[in-house]
Amino acid sequence: MGQNNGGFSEAGLHRVRDVLARHVESGKIPGLVALVSRGDETHVEAIGTMRHDGGAPMRRDTIFRMASTSKPVAMAPVMALLDECRLRLDDPVEQWLPELADRQVLQRIDGPLEETVPARRPITVRDLLTSTFGLGIDLTAMGSPIMNAIFERGVFSQGAQPLPEPDEWMRRLGTLPLMRQPGEHWHYHLSHDVLGVLVARVTGRTFETFLRERILDPLGMKDTGFHVPADKIDRLPPSYAPNPQTGEFTVWDEAVGGQYSAPPAFQAGGGGLVSTVDDYHAYFRMLLNHGTHGTERILSRPAVELMTTNRLTPEQETARSALARNSVHVSFGQGQQGGWGFGMAVRTYRGDYAPLGQFGWDGGTGTTTYADPANQLTGILLTQVGLSIPDPARLIHDFWTTLYQAIDD
Repeated sequence: MGQNNGGFSEAGLHRVRDVLARHVESGKIPGLVALVSRGDETHVEAIGTMRHDGGAPMRRDTIFRMASTSKPVAMAPVMALLDECRLRLDDPVEQWLPELADRQVLQRIDGPLEETVPARRPITVRDLLTSTFGLGIDLTAMGSPIMNAIFERGVFSQGAQPLPEPDEWMRRLGTLPLMRQPGEHWHYHLSHDVLGVLVARVTGRTFETFLRERILDPLGMKDTGFHVPADKIDRLPPSYAPNPQTGEFTVWDEAVGGQYSAPPAFQAGGGGLVSTVDDYHAYFRMLLNHGTHGTERILSRPAVELMTTNRLTPEQETARSALARNSVHVSFGQGQQGGWGFGMAVRTYRGDYAPLGQFGWDGGTGTTTYADPANQLTGILLTQVGLSIPDPARLIHDFWTTLYQAIDD
């Protein structure tokens, strides 16, 4: 069986490192930090440099823009409010978010914004939690009037422009018709930004304040937040979105003076967090431990079970799977897990090396983080190269393949 490292083979861990190093040596990935853990064993690899033209080396405490990998962590404060009965799953949200009252719904997804029917029912907390409230980023509807309007109104939090403050953002969102009836269809992304506003209005604090108090501080996630303070900015690499045609390294966001260098007007749960491998490890270990961290309970066991098991109906799951499989040219093969819980994918069919029940998500800035209850395993890989090219996605796929082949028991 070979030497055993808490269920990872020595040879398997060498292969993980070799495959990661090969991607860096190719010149396509300037640097990365990876963490793998199983049981009490944790291994970290920091390879390459902060900038594509050299400079400081990647370190274990390098801070990364998490992009959509923010979603699983940003979901936790909502679960804390459910635990305390300050929110209920089937409460209509309009008492806190009046901008989402009395919705109109497009007659067809690609039709004019004026051709609508009234929503059959109010939007509920559950609709936001499962990303089925009726609005989101739909890769199959790009170029349609509604997708154009989402980008033009400046409500997409991963775009080039910073978002306005929450009340103005909600006002803009409220000018849009829904794409589908509430509860009907899984749509990506926008629900997570709405949830941050919901938490702030329910608690009377900023989303980040409540997130920090209930989740980040108890877990010791000291490097996680919506911006990087000046005394840590040297730990943040630039974020690259390489030119899709030439592969040339184009800076999407610089560290000093960039969009993460000062507190944003809008704290975007859909994609606004910065973090480190160790902070994310603490969070995903808490989920694997059914909501506990050491002797402290962060979330109730049922709250974690709701987040980390599939919440979609068979019809919704079919639509989500078809979207993932048929947009590989955009997602480079990411997102093919089938299921979705609250704020994260949940694997409901086996299409690669990972077993059913694995949960987590990926980020457009070249981040991936999943936990696997069956193997008590966590993997986190953070890079500074965005998914404008397939290379970071290929790195992510190879990371998971090598991580799973390193299991030895």
